[in-house]
Amino acid sequence: MAAAAQFVAHYYTTFDADRANLAGLYRENSMLTFESSQAMGVKSISEKLVGLPFQKVKHEASAVEAQPTPNDGILILVTGHLMVDEEQRPLGYSQAFQLYKDPAGQWFVYNDIFKLIFA
Repeated sequence: MAAAAQFVAHYYTTFDADRANLAGLYRENSMLTFESSQAMGVKSISEKLVGLPFQKVKHEASAVEAQPTPNDGILILVTGHLMVDEEQRPLGYSQAFQLYKDPAGQWFVYNDIFKLIFA
């Protein structure tokens, strides 16, 4: 699924450069669960992402799996590692996205679930 790979590359490039620019990927009915903390709607999700307690981050997605869902959606599961601020050890993470198209035909994140993986 080319759309899934393109979305993942765009999402993490944007996240790593300036998290505030992710707001355009969400809609008012979007939901984020970040480490068990939930946010719904563009403003709430953007505030959550911008307010995360680190300055620099670099994601490295090691696996991206995608499946079609009803109503022409896409379910994406990403696993990988990230480096935060000056931390020397990468942290494992898993993130799931459910994408749909809005009435204008633009892909948006309907569901977003992020979880760090501690080995």
